Amino acid sequence: MEITRRDLMAGAGAMALGSALPSPAHAANDPVPAVTGLLDTIADGLLADYPEVALGLGIDKGERQRLRSRLTDRSRAAEDDRARRAAATAARLRAIPRNGLPPAAALDIDVAEAAFTLAVEGWQAMPVGDVAVLNAEHSYASTPYLISQNSGAYVSVPTLLEERHTVAGRADADAYLARIEALAAAIDGETARLAADQAKGAVLPGFLSDIAVGQITGMQGQPAAQWSLVRSFADKCERAGLGAAPAGRAAALVKERVAPALGRQAAALGRARPSASNEAGIWARPGGDAWYAWLVKAATTTAMSAEDMHALGVEQNRALTAEIDTLLKAQGLAKGTVGARLTALGKRPDLLFSNDDAGRAKLLAYLNGRIADIRPRLPKAFAKLAKGNLVIKRVPPEIEAGMPDGYAGPGTIDGTIPGTYYINLKDTANWPRFSLPTLCYHEGIPGHVWQGEYTYKLPLLRTLLAFNAYQEGWALYAEQLGDELGCYADDPLGRIGYLQSINFRACRLVVDTGIHAKRWSFDQALDWFATGTGMPREQLRAELNRYCAWPGQACGYKMGHNEIVRLRSHAERALGDRFDVRTYDDAVLLGGNMPLTMLARVVERYIAAAGA
Repeated sequence: MEITRRDLMAGAGAMALGSALPSPAHAANDPVPAVTGLLDTIADGLLADYPEVALGLGIDKGERQRLRSRLTDRSRAAEDDRARRAAATAARLRAIPRNGLPPAAALDIDVAEAAFTLAVEGWQAMPVGDVAVLNAEHSYASTPYLISQNSGAYVSVPTLLEERHTVAGRADADAYLARIEALAAAIDGETARLAADQAKGAVLPGFLSDIAVGQITGMQGQPAAQWSLVRSFADKCERAGLGAAPAGRAAALVKERVAPALGRQAAALGRARPSASNEAGIWARPGGDAWYAWLVKAATTTAMSAEDMHALGVEQNRALTAEIDTLLKAQGLAKGTVGARLTALGKRPDLLFSNDDAGRAKLLAYLNGRIADIRPRLPKAFAKLAKGNLVIKRVPPEIEAGMPDGYAGPGTIDGTIPGTYYINLKDTANWPRFSLPTLCYHEGIPGHVWQGEYTYKLPLLRTLLAFNAYQEGWALYAEQLGDELGCYADDPLGRIGYLQSINFRACRLVVDTGIHAKRWSFDQALDWFATGTGMPREQLRAELNRYCAWPGQACGYKMGHNEIVRLRSHAERALGDRFDVRTYDDAVLLGGNMPLTMLARVVERYIAAAGA
């Protein structure tokens, strides 16, 4: 679908939501209630579009009970309708006067307008794949490839149902069964869009298609009763005293509806495989350069060019490598390049966990120990503390081949279900002990799970709207806080692992832009990545697979971190002795998720208040 400028500016009749929003005149006469009503109405519209978000937050109950049996409609018609309605919402938000609004309310409106405008620009620039900006379940993962090794309903929905859909009685069980049926429809909706996307050049690179087809057929081939979403449902029903009948129905739905839908999806990918290019970069697809320009903008919320990001990544890699070199020499590791020394360090047997169930259990216990260690340190970094409700789990083995090394998100708003920090344990050799503490701070506390809980203090719409560079920039800054809080005072190798992690994100700027803008081959990028980071090649291969499926996303991490650190330095200079890192960190968190271009406004307001 193509959205015209007229659609964007007017949006007349494009959505029922538009007529429900307060008019500009209303906003001017009674600004705060009008803003509150506007944000709530838009939030409910997004939850209706993306019911999985309500499930993830634990708010598909009460007045939102109708969402409990639904999943996102992934058909082309539904996506086109979402695009038209988003254009109308962006136009309505743009028309709301900011004069007379308190700063927080004005910021809420500006953030919402930025999100909807960015999404509409995405549908204009990239009329294929998934423009995910407004979908809080994976707002970071916009991509021209609707189905890949880490995108699609087959990846996201089963785990979400297992982790978040509770069963307290018959109504909950019926809603779970309805969602299994909806999963089959969602898979078919995506499959129906594949041919049209492929005709526009959005053909998944062949090597990624092979992984995706392998995962899909692997799921499809399991006996229905052994599917994890069926087994977990059976356990929930047993605890609720509902007997075995609901689980039997779930197995039948999987066998009769979901598995055949997966078969159709694998076949659709297979039909395109002979014409699929193994060229990794998006530039090799018709329209790919324009797609990448928007994807980088969405991922970083900046106007910096890919060329400039590439150069910045090279520069920061050089500086971090020099710092790591000094620390390695202090450990008696002085021979060879920094990358070679890090590679050798990562292979030391005394730093590895065994690649079996016992080793994985010890690794998970070590992660939990790192979280327990940092908790009592957090009052030195924050004046207002979140709960940090968290569990650590292995990425489900059935999808681990295509998933990132680690990822996380906060729990339900009411706290009944904790946030989950997933680590990919396909091969424990990817995780030498010294690399793990900083990952805990990034994914868990005070990173993603911690930051997400602060959004629950904001209007619901602000909880739903997330920006990749802010989220990942904060998580990388959380790694820095781990160092500043003394977590490596008695762990010099852990500090090397922390700097290697920061450097890894600088290198992402280089390899993502290298593949997609500078036309590097996959092997060229892998060689540079391995040399630049000293990390295991197989781990980096999986990372590069992800960057090929989600072009631009990897650029958000270091860009976000750079801006948070730059603004902190600015606040330190402005406030001098009055600067307090705790109140700075609070200001960044309590301001909420936003484009990087707006973060300076929040910091300037903080500086003015702290200096008064």
